[in-house]
Amino acid sequence: MKIEIRGVENLSFRERQVVVLKETGESSESIAKKLKLSQSSVATLYNRAKAKGYEVVIVLPGTALGISGADENEGDNE
Repeated sequence: MKIEIRGVENLSFRERQVVVLKETGESSESIAKKLKLSQSSVATLYNRAKAKGYEVVIVLPGTALGISGADENEGDNE
């Protein structure tokens, strides 16, 4: 599994850190401890990043979905 954040170039370094941790399931409390920030700072950074319109995309290989070989044959029908 690969996580891609589109629009990341519009985020500050701290916003990127918070977004990655938040989008991978970390709690605000955990993020605050890891980044040595207050929980309110984490919330502010996350809300600011959301306002900038980033998008999270999860890329899964066909094998993870039980359809191995699908990626190999994509170009065959062209």
